[in-house]
Amino acid sequence: MLEQTFREIYTKFKLNFYKNIFHTMDQSNNRLSATEAFSVEVIYAMKGPTIREFADFVNISQPNATYKINSLVRKGYINKVNSASDKREYHLEVTQKFLDYYRINDSYIHEVMENIRKRFAPEDVKRLEEILRVIADELM
Repeated sequence: MLEQTFREIYTKFKLNFYKNIFHTMDQSNNRLSATEAFSVEVIYAMKGPTIREFADFVNISQPNATYKINSLVRKGYINKVNSASDKREYHLEVTQKFLDYYRINDSYIHEVMENIRKRFAPEDVKRLEEILRVIADELM
């Protein structure tokens, strides 16, 4: 039961995000393919990986990763920043353009959280937040 409920919540958040991604892609001059959208989202979640770290995480070759990264740089979603310790190495960071694109999901999350705050007592909301913190710390 717990697994099914968690899966249902996760699926609903994903579906809302994907719906908004496709809507944004249709309106953008620098459209992202689905692979590019997932790639830049991974880079954002990894918080400044190197190209090698990104390639290893998504299990693709470094040349393939470099190709994807260069496309995202051209479209303005990623910057390559020289490493302070090794000038031959780049760290990947997302741009404001990506953050604007990524925030399409924020309004949905905010709406869901506001509904939770309205429906449940403050102590229940606080307990839910504690539970979600444990879940977030346990993942990966």
